[in-house]
Amino acid sequence: MKKTFLIGAILAFMFLASLAGYIGGSLAHWRWQLNGLKLGIHEPTDVDATPWFAASEQIGSSSRRYNSILAGASGTLPDFVLASEQSTSAVVYLKTTGTAAQRSFNDWFFGDFFNQRQEAVVNSGSGVIVSADGYIVTNNHVVEKASQVEVVLTNKDSYIAKIVGTDPSTDLALLKIDGERLPVISFSNSNRLSVGEWVLAVGNPFNLTSTVTAGIVSAKGRNLNLVNNLFPIESFIQTDAAINPGNSGGALVNTQGELVGINTAIISRTGAYNGYGFAIPSNIVQKVIRDLREFGSVQRAFFGADVIEIDARVRKQAGLTSNAGVMVGSMSSYGPAKDAGIKEGDVITAFDGHTIDGKSTFDELLSYHRPGDEVSLVYERSGKRQTVHIKLTNTEGGLGAVKSEKYFSAELGAHFETVSKLEKDRLGISGGVKISQAGQGSLRRMGLRDGLIIVQINRTPVTEIEQCIDLLKHSRGQVTVEGVDQSGRRSYFTYFSY
Repeated sequence: MKKTFLIGAILAFMFLASLAGYIGGSLAHWRWQLNGLKLGIHEPTDVDATPWFAASEQIGSSSRRYNSILAGASGTLPDFVLASEQSTSAVVYLKTTGTAAQRSFNDWFFGDFFNQRQEAVVNSGSGVIVSADGYIVTNNHVVEKASQVEVVLTNKDSYIAKIVGTDPSTDLALLKIDGERLPVISFSNSNRLSVGEWVLAVGNPFNLTSTVTAGIVSAKGRNLNLVNNLFPIESFIQTDAAINPGNSGGALVNTQGELVGINTAIISRTGAYNGYGFAIPSNIVQKVIRDLREFGSVQRAFFGADVIEIDARVRKQAGLTSNAGVMVGSMSSYGPAKDAGIKEGDVITAFDGHTIDGKSTFDELLSYHRPGDEVSLVYERSGKRQTVHIKLTNTEGGLGAVKSEKYFSAELGAHFETVSKLEKDRLGISGGVKISQAGQGSLRRMGLRDGLIIVQINRTPVTEIEQCIDLLKHSRGQVTVEGVDQSGRRSYFTYFSY
């Protein structure tokens, strides 16, 4: 009995001692917190020797180390405030209005494609002011289906914009509003942008105007195969600055607030930001703007051949010693490459003095030029290096500026344009009319899409835009349309019209 009582007393004493220690520690902790609040800093006191202070010291030390990493060699953090102030006023909110036909009983059962009720479709995006008199650059996919584009500035002034021109191959478009003394963004040389450099994405995601997010350049020269075009130009800047729906057409700027790219795309499984966004380099943007302002269309230069990315598989098949450069693929039946003696399988390692490390680099360097420009190419064949000088040509094989014929059919709600000599050669066709914008009307419901080249309608060869539109509007009964897409694949579309 005495033994049991003794054990119980010992246990009670141990419990009371633990409780007293816990209360004392808590009081000390609260006193430390109150001292910090009262003084605005954590003054060194006797309490600072406790594990609480040691943990705080470790956290503070880690934070300082992290900040020093962010600051880099300069010892100061990047000034995002300056960059934001320099750029946000030049980034505008775009509200686009288009139409989409609503399916009716006649549409489903009688093929009445040409007399359908239209309903308004409203979307939004961003744009960047590039001149004080109102030129604005944005993405082609933001405005391509719009019948009206409203521009809202940061001061809430509103304008209706005119679409000066579009370039589907780079996904860029140029707008014009009647403004003056507008805030303008400054351009930076995107070739000097480095991986790891701080950048800001400025735009209007989810209709949240003038939103700024920060990140770094994660990579350069990304080719994502996003642009559905026979001659796509893809050399994206990759960034982890948050880009969301509504950011398209907005600015990617450096820490000086200078434009280094136009935000264009994200990789996401949900449709919202999921880690990486992509922007068109500012040097490509400047070339497209100049061409659209001067000619209304982009003056693309060609050298007469396709190039292929060299990876491990291509290197092994071709018996190459490295992955450097790009390999010449299919050749045009005419053009400067053929005239200069370049052949399929040759490896181009330099373009006008610039080292070629991949297809996106080659395409970007080529995109800076206009037809008639002379450039030098260094290529290798069977281990021997050769240099040639060639004059770049246009889509018709000439050296001057070209302007394709375009036409809009209000009844069909679609835009059509002529097919260039170069396109015919690449696709192996002798004629046809291209659908530049199918719109949201009858053509889209027939299954006809942007970029499709109509070569026959009811076995009648199509050679002119007016002829193509007339056949689409007036053919009755079962109508069969034969087309060739941008990859050269032939498709057939059948519908009934009464």
